[in-house]
Amino acid sequence: MIHSMTAFARKEIKADWGTAVWEIRSVNQRFLETYFRLPEQFRGLEPVLRERFRAKLARGKVECALRFNTEDAAVNNITLNKDLAKQLLSAADWVQSHGQSTGVNPVDILRWPGVVATEETDMDAIQNALLIGLDEALQDFLQARASEGKAIDAMINQRLDAIVAEVDKVSAHMPEVIQWQKDKLIARFEEAKVELEETRVEQEMVMLAQKLDVAEELDRLKAHVAETQKIMKKGGACGRRLDFMMQEFNRESNTLGSKSINADITQSAVELKVLIEQMREQIQNLE
Repeated sequence: MIHSMTAFARKEIKADWGTAVWEIRSVNQRFLETYFRLPEQFRGLEPVLRERFRAKLARGKVECALRFNTEDAAVNNITLNKDLAKQLLSAADWVQSHGQSTGVNPVDILRWPGVVATEETDMDAIQNALLIGLDEALQDFLQARASEGKAIDAMINQRLDAIVAEVDKVSAHMPEVIQWQKDKLIARFEEAKVELEETRVEQEMVMLAQKLDVAEELDRLKAHVAETQKIMKKGGACGRRLDFMMQEFNRESNTLGSKSINADITQSAVELKVLIEQMREQIQNLE
């Protein structure tokens, strides 16, 4: 299966600690380039994210963004060490019972080390949840690339079938073209009142046929069609190879056009170039 380089995916994560949203988008690029926009507390995840993208992608300019919001209810809970607070109050009462005014303020008791403790946020658990969400977003992202790649695959195969049809059309016209050129050559000789031996006419026709022969170009075009279909069937990161095949298609179609002496063949050569350019434009989007 072939994959497009352009895609978008979004994944929202909801938990007790709050919400997070991953967004991944990509556009065409010759190589793989990854850019990350992460909240400051999650900057440490960037190397992990980069490796995960490299393991799944070969080409494209990829942007990955994370939006993170904590819920008010997720604010760290306060834990009161009641036993310690009671001991401090008892000690203050004992001091005061012996004639010493302590003037203990409840707030001072709360400030005593160990009386009040806050529950630490489990950042490891949050990061694990975020990475699970990223994997899901990345899977959706790959499916989007595959879906668009499937559409491009269908379009390219349609153009390949059209190329084969044009090649067959030219092949069918070639005997007619050769005969037309032969009749035209003889008519010119007759107009000039030049009498040629039969062997000389045959020699002229052989030279003309060699000059007009496009069988090699037609065979190569069909071979390029078969090779392109083979590459696409194999799938994977095949964009560069397909781009090279478009260059080969163009070379043969240009040669065919340069040898054309018939309006129908010229039209077919032009149609071939249109089909090749349509494929080339779509192949630029493939990984």
